[in-house]
Formats: sequence, structure tokens, C-alpha cells
Amino acid sequence: MIYTYVDGTVDGLLLTPSPATVATVETADTEDLGETTMTTAQDSTTRELSELLSIKKIERVLFDYAYYLDMNLPDDLAALFTEDCYVAYGPNFGAEGRKAYRETLDGIGTFFSATSHHVSNVVVDFTDDLRSAKVRSVLYAWHRYTKEGKADGHFFGQYHDEFVFDDASGWRFTRRELRASGVVDFHVKKQIPIGRASA
Repeated sequence: MIYTYVDGTVDGLLLTPSPATVATVETADTEDLGETTMTTAQDSTTRELSELLSIKKIERVLFDYAYYLDMNLPDDLAALFTEDCYVAYGPNFGAEGRKAYRETLDGIGTFFSATSHHVSNVVVDFTDDLRSAKVRSVLYAWHRYTKEGKADGHFFGQYHDEFVFDDASGWRFTRRELRASGVVDFHVKKQIPIGRASA
């Protein structure tokens, strides 16, 4: 409760400032409320800053993935995943576990002569403890194949990922699923759809 003193008398009402000298004295309850509000605001700001920092680190992993894939660096690519990861590039094309996933990468140097992966529209949703997150992004990928006469492949779609954080390795993929909006001359014939709503 706030008491207002005007010219030395207690008015008993909360008045708007006037030319008269106005002083306010807050009770202990109001002071406690102010401290609580300040603490809540500080906690909220601290979490927002932590989220922003983690988003940048997760984005770095997304961009490193694209870079390592385009540069034909399968060992670096596999290191971005947890040991128990799950990866799906199509309904029947993927791997469970980092070792099995690494084996699927053996052909990227011989099957493709060049690729270019472009990741954008990154959205990150964290769990309360900021130790895991669900991540959505948009992908356009161009593929040039080593097979003579084969047309370049184009993929348009989304990545749907799950990330986990540990103190030793930072943020890593624990799940990655590729979903398609459309393809042109793409080598994987069956796709996981994005799940677009029907009319």
C-alpha cells in the first residue's frame, strides 16, 4: 500500500503529481513485490540470452553439416551426431546409431561429383532445462552425379531434427529426418512428405 503525504498531511489516496511537494513511502510488502518482479525479469533475461547463444551454436552445427557434406568429409559429418542417433532420408533409407550412419556416407565421394546444400528458416524450440531442442529448417540441395549423362538432382524440403547438449561435445544431432516438398531428378525415389495440410 502507498501512503501519500501532501504538505505534511496524510491524504490517504494515491494522487497524481501536482505542483505541491509529493513524497511516497512504500510499505515492506511493496518492496518485496518490487524485488520479486526484478528477480523474475533478471531470470527471464538470463534464459533469453542462454537461448540466443544456444541457437547460434545449433545453427553452426546445421551449417557445418551442409559444409562437411558438400566437401565430402564423412568423418567430420558423422561426428556431429550422438552415438545412438537416428537418421532418415526416406521411408526406407537411413540408419540407427552413428557407426551405421557413417557407413551410409561411404558413397558420397563416388556417387556425387558435387553437391550444394542450402539451409535456412531455422526454428528452435528448447526444453525447460535447455539441454535438448527440436529444430526445424528449410533445405534446398543441388546434386551433380558422377554417372555420365545423368541430370542434376534437386531437392526442396525440410529438416526436422532433435538436438541434445552435453558438456563434453556441446550440441549434437540425436535425430535427423528429411522431409520433401518436391524433387527433380533426385536419386532417392521415395520421400517422407512434409505433411502439408490438404485443402
